[in-house]
Amino acid sequence: QQKTEETVTGKQKLQRWLNKRMKICMTDGRTLIGIFLCTDRDKNVILGSCEEYLKPPESEEKEEPRILGLAMIPGHHIVNISIDEHDKTVPYNLDMEVS
Repeated sequence: QQKTEETVTGKQKLQRWLNKRMKICMTDGRTLIGIFLCTDRDKNVILGSCEEYLKPPESEEKEEPRILGLAMIPGHHIVNISIDEHDKTVPYNLDMEVS
């Protein structure tokens, strides 16, 4: 029963991450930042509106990101994944009126 509670907690965490801007650090040193769309049982991740940085975005040297768009990141290449604290996305509100 302990395992079931952990699974539910993991699913809830993934649901909270949906449509959030995520930062993924990869084994080769690249950093990808994009909207978390989905994952699978092999820990592959799909990011939308994805940008690739060769150096960490926080580094002193600023670089222009390479725009990837929709990207699939193999789970075995992911070192770290976190919510991007510089989240620039605007939550979509279905109640907004168009004028």
